[in-house]
Amino acid sequence: MPTQALAVALAIGLGAIGAGIAIAFTTSQAYVAIGRNPSAEPAIRTNFILGLVFAETLAIYSLLIAALLLFHTF
Repeated sequence: MPTQALAVALAIGLGAIGAGIAIAFTTSQAYVAIGRNPSAEPAIRTNFILGLVFAETLAIYSLLIAALLLFHTF
């Protein structure tokens, strides 16, 4: 049981850390790009939102894996 709890904690923890770093990096770069070229803001915003969706998917997948690990009987 402690091994299962450790696996669940690592799955959701590392997934959340990865998504958080990706979102922070993406946001930073999008703001820099908009600051350098304000006329390209619509294209940058579209790609920025798409990148955020992919990064957030990582956190959702890790939550799914953590739930599968938690409710799976060993």
